Amino acid sequence: MTLLTHDRYCDELIRQTDELRATLKGADLTAQVPTCPDWTLRDLAVHVGGAHRWAGEIVRTRATEPVPDEQVPEFTPEGDDPAVLDAWLADGAAKTSAALREAGAALPMWSWAWDSSAGFWARRMVHETVVHRADAVLAARAVYEVTPEVAADTMDEWLEIVAYAQAEGDPEAAELRGAGRSLHFHATDEPGAEWLIEFGEDGFTWRRAHEKATVAVRAPLTDLMLLFNRRLDVDSGSVEVLGDRALLDFWLERATFR
Repeated sequence: MTLLTHDRYCDELIRQTDELRATLKGADLTAQVPTCPDWTLRDLAVHVGGAHRWAGEIVRTRATEPVPDEQVPEFTPEGDDPAVLDAWLADGAAKTSAALREAGAALPMWSWAWDSSAGFWARRMVHETVVHRADAVLAARAVYEVTPEVAADTMDEWLEIVAYAQAEGDPEAAELRGAGRSLHFHATDEPGAEWLIEFGEDGFTWRRAHEKATVAVRAPLTDLMLLFNRRLDVDSGSVEVLGDRALLDFWLERATFR
């Protein structure tokens, strides 16, 4: 499995947003989101839609520095009408996807990360939506599905983000070190969907590989991705842990970026 094409990310942004909108339709938008306890479903939707519009404005203006929220057109929806929220989500995703497609993947612009290009924002907004759609599904008690290539790329991107966080001195990510320890994440339903994370004295490295490790984690790919993003509990019943469970907990507690 490899990175998706830029056009696929542009398409996927709309597809994932449409899936989020379908989850929200008819749901209680005042319901608390279990995995984001400070948010209601409406709060989550506004966060996702605002992120789309913010990224879209960065791309549209070819920004060379962060864009303040107040400079983003229609950064928040008007009123509390669910129909207005739905239309706002759809319009924001469509405009951002169009801006990304027009820019092309390689066009340089500001980002907070290691990759200052439109391609970064296309990928980031897709996976922002993929993970928060899982939050919405959990709150609405609906069924969550995502294609294997998107789930695998979500995991790849998160590993890149955590590695970047460690390099930038994030205090929790900085603790992901200590030679001689390793984790192997193995999707049971998708050949080749495996990740090996190895700790060294200076940090961690990762690659796609099937090798013995200090702890092995086996689950269907979607569940593995949700676990990786701390949207699924290790003890959910769908995850098999072989070896040092404490090392898995250590990883999940610190593989963050604040």
